[in-house]
Amino acid sequence: MKIRKMQFSDMPELARLYYQFWREPSDVGAMERQFRRLEKTDNHILLCAEQDSCLVGSVMGIICEDLYGNYCPFMVLENMIVDKSCRQSGIGKALLGALEKQAKERRCTQIILVTEENRKDACRFYETNGFQADNAGYKKKL
Repeated sequence: MKIRKMQFSDMPELARLYYQFWREPSDVGAMERQFRRLEKTDNHILLCAEQDSCLVGSVMGIICEDLYGNYCPFMVLENMIVDKSCRQSGIGKALLGALEKQAKERRCTQIILVTEENRKDACRFYETNGFQADNAGYKKKL
């Protein structure tokens, strides 16, 4: 298994992974256009896990600047996914480790994420990997 920077050619396989979780098809063309836009920025880190030439996991980190405290950036973790057939094999841990390395290189002071409380397996995974539940998360659909 290899962790690497995501590539344009990964979008169809990423759409397959997203379907496993959300159970709705992704518009691969729209994903490709969005990927081209995001890969040009310095504040989006797009990583994937590859095994036997197949995409088996991915994660996105978004660097946010701060106007408070020591003015160091922080990272928001988004869209973490591991293929259902490969879970419990260290892929998620490897993706998190690679993302954390990128965050440290960019002087981020913390990584934050939001997941649903009813996703007990995900909550347990993040806690096992050093994350602590902190207050409450809120979202408003626009």
